[in-house]
Amino acid sequence: MKLYNTRSRSKEDFVPLEEGKLKLYACGPTVYDYFHIGNARAFITFDVLRRYFEYLGYEVTYAQNITDIDDKIIEKAIAEDKDFSEIADKYTQAFLEDCAALGIKPPTAQPRATEVMPQIIALIEQLVQKGNAYEADGDVYFDTASLPEYGKLSGKQVEDQMAGARVAANLHKRHPADFTLWKKSKPGEPIWQSPWGDGRPGWHTECVVMSQHYLGESFDIHGGGIDLVFPHHENENAQAMALTGKPLARYWMHNGFLNIDGEKMSKSLKNFFTARDILKEYDAEVIRFFFLSKHYRSPIDFTRELIEESGKALQNFYKALSGIDFLSLKHIEIATPEIIDIEKAFREAMDDDFNSARAIALLFDLAHRVRDPKQDLALREDAARMLVRLGSVLGFFQNLEERLQDSMPDLSKQLIEMILNYRKEARANKDWALSDRLRDDLLALGIEIKDTAQGTTWNLRK
Repeated sequence: MKLYNTRSRSKEDFVPLEEGKLKLYACGPTVYDYFHIGNARAFITFDVLRRYFEYLGYEVTYAQNITDIDDKIIEKAIAEDKDFSEIADKYTQAFLEDCAALGIKPPTAQPRATEVMPQIIALIEQLVQKGNAYEADGDVYFDTASLPEYGKLSGKQVEDQMAGARVAANLHKRHPADFTLWKKSKPGEPIWQSPWGDGRPGWHTECVVMSQHYLGESFDIHGGGIDLVFPHHENENAQAMALTGKPLARYWMHNGFLNIDGEKMSKSLKNFFTARDILKEYDAEVIRFFFLSKHYRSPIDFTRELIEESGKALQNFYKALSGIDFLSLKHIEIATPEIIDIEKAFREAMDDDFNSARAIALLFDLAHRVRDPKQDLALREDAARMLVRLGSVLGFFQNLEERLQDSMPDLSKQLIEMILNYRKEARANKDWALSDRLRDDLLALGIEIKDTAQGTTWNLRK
């Protein structure tokens, strides 16, 4: 397997720190609002990365933080005259709901910054003691000049970072690139006691503590959107390097930007969409298909036309599966050599820097074989099982039985209902033999019926 490492700006052979195990950290939300569709790309990308490693047989520990104390949360709390925790709790719950709606598996660990405050203060104390941080008027800053490796992840040099658009001027700093580890609280803001006075932590330190707490001082993969490379990930890595002499993560993976109709998403342009907005219009698997049909590192343009095309493309998979008795065959071993070869090609695609776009093309190949009446039935059945196996790695087919029933042609549903009406008449006439035979014939076709006090119901057999 080769993964593109942002730090080296090249594809590298992936070698886990511990054989058969993957320790993965991906940045979660700052919970002051509903997360937008661009954030959804990152969350889906690393959900699928986690799923793929699990499919390969790895024991995956996936940690994702929730930043529940931050300037933006405080600003919103002041604007709405609420406690910061009320804002954070509201949007944390919304984040969890929207991730579930997108079919994203819950991480192994999902800590909140406010839960690890003693560890955050302890880490900052260590940096001060080692000479990599300094206090100034109640604030604590990381001394970037104390770390020769600073800038290696993002490619930015300390001497080039003069006060300006990206690095605000601050007379307390020794250098404009120095970043905040601890902020002195202003009146009315939440506080925690520390050796430097009442205050709260900086964003970059929170993630270092939470990732190391669950994954160790150095772990396999750190992920997030490309916008986080600098300053966030650079500053996370700097603290880890100063403390341990090791990079926080061995591989840094970043997904590309999302544009809306060719323009950067912006509230001022009125093209800002939350994931919650989009989920009201489109199925979660359609959104997932849209993102995965493009390589994760490439920028992607969100348009109504493209996402509707994604919906039509995804429907091809369900139409293929609805045309074959897949559910009664799903536990049978796949034996057709050419179908097994497609699985090998799928793994080759995913092992080549997580090329989900190429992997999806193979799903179309399988769907075509399932629907091709010229193919041998055994091959079509194996293709159907492989389609579901590999599609599930990408997070598709999460409610397969229900979807297959919904995707059945109307005529098929009408025929089933007609047979059930004949069976109802047989039962009314106490013709139990005919009633049982109709039930058994339907079951043989993969259609299970249940007689209840409210009437007879049916579904596709699991």
